[in-house]
Amino acid sequence: MPETFWTVRWPDGAEERLYSPSSIVAEIFEPGQSYPVPDFLSRARDALQQASDRVERKYGFACSSAMDQLGRIEARVATLDQAGQVDCLDISQ
Repeated sequence: MPETFWTVRWPDGAEERLYSPSSIVAEIFEPGQSYPVPDFLSRARDALQQASDRVERKYGFACSSAMDQLGRIEARVATLDQAGQVDCLDISQ
């Protein structure tokens, strides 16, 4: 269950490196792809919940870091133009 980081460019041009405790993000996001803000949020929720679930299956407790990252994503998305696009720039382990 390798830690995975992915870098996105928000609709306002800011770039951010995001964290997941699992490589599941590489199955849900693709570098070079753009996602409408609502779709990005839905995918991020799915990816980070699955990542937390994988941690729970392996260690017996959910991953608070995954849920913290999701909370930061949700807070950031709340400030964005919902008609914008989020670009996935990179995914690395």
